[in-house]
Amino acid sequence: MLEQTGKSAQAASRVLAQLSGKQKNQALTRIADLLEQNSAPILAANKIDIANAREQGTSEAMLDRLLLTQARLESIAADVRKVCLLADPVGEVIDGGVLDSGLRLERRRMPLGVVAVIYEARPNVTVDVASLCLKTGNAVILRGGKETHNTNVATVRVIQQALSECGLPAAAIQAIDDPDRALVTELLKMDRYVDILIPRGGAGLHRLCREQSTIPVITGGIGVCHIFVDESADLHKALPVIENAKVQRPGVCNAVETLLVHEKIAAEFLPLLSEKMAANGVTLHACPLSLPLLKNGAAKALAVTDVQLSDEWLSLDLNVVVVADIDSAIDHIRHYGTQHSESILTQSMSQADYFVAGIDSSAVYVNASTRFTDGGQFGLGAEVAVSTQKLHARGPMGLTALTTYKWIGIGDHTIRS
Repeated sequence: MLEQTGKSAQAASRVLAQLSGKQKNQALTRIADLLEQNSAPILAANKIDIANAREQGTSEAMLDRLLLTQARLESIAADVRKVCLLADPVGEVIDGGVLDSGLRLERRRMPLGVVAVIYEARPNVTVDVASLCLKTGNAVILRGGKETHNTNVATVRVIQQALSECGLPAAAIQAIDDPDRALVTELLKMDRYVDILIPRGGAGLHRLCREQSTIPVITGGIGVCHIFVDESADLHKALPVIENAKVQRPGVCNAVETLLVHEKIAAEFLPLLSEKMAANGVTLHACPLSLPLLKNGAAKALAVTDVQLSDEWLSLDLNVVVVADIDSAIDHIRHYGTQHSESILTQSMSQADYFVAGIDSSAVYVNASTRFTDGGQFGLGAEVAVSTQKLHARGPMGLTALTTYKWIGIGDHTIRS
């Protein structure tokens, strides 16, 4: 059933690979314009998805991910325009030189070809991925979750209209709008047409893709993120950082899920934390050492379980664990973390350096919120995903992460001796 989708995407990718930066930016600008001009039908479709999700008992965190407002849609369109301002990486010469043989060799960036992205209740992903793939000359096949079905259909219709108006193949950006899960399994086997697969969802989706895909997979986006409050930390400056990391937008992958506190400051710091979190409606899930220090505090405190330490809350819930020292904090992160984003709050540069060297995550912060792990915040433009693996791409994936390279050899009828 999906074979024609794959064939069309592959054919479209060959057209995109030949486009100039000006042509791609013209199409992106038209996409942004049409998204704003067609906000009414897109938002109407989103209301249907929200209503269906509420009826099915979807969590508030997931509803927040799913929700589109006029302001959010305008922000999405603005992000598309920002992508226009970014340098086009396609054709960039990474390095090169002249060999002893006289052959001039260059390593030049090129599009990946066809990118497939499977994602859940994030309608902004549809536009983010489409714009980044178009800018890098890649065709894309999108498979959103059933929660975003109506929103995605309306959004992709607008995007394809913009492509057609600019003389580009509509098949450059396609969506699988049938919610049948069997189509995901079929997509995972389309290595003849798809060059790379990016799942953006829960652990189950990532596991399915790693185990069943015949296409190279880039996994990421699951964020069991930690902040370690070192014994030297400025406790009053630490609280706003923790508040930002947990409260600003709790339903995203770079929100902090577990706070690690050095045992030497726990008695002083945890009551302050409880008061700050209570003001934000955060429930604390405490380890045996921290629970006695929190149970009479302002915030609701419950005993934490091992399962909770291993998973994302994506809500106004925060795990609190007291650790003996920085090595214990690092060991905890290595055991429970997902190699997404970790932070240390400290006034000791030696401790900061030790933490950064000991943490094997895609982003590590010193005295800063984990919420910065984002393509826009990193200056990459809208991101296609946050990769937590080590090969090809790591961390927020911007434009260059959607390219590969090829070697170009230029000679003067040069032969090998």
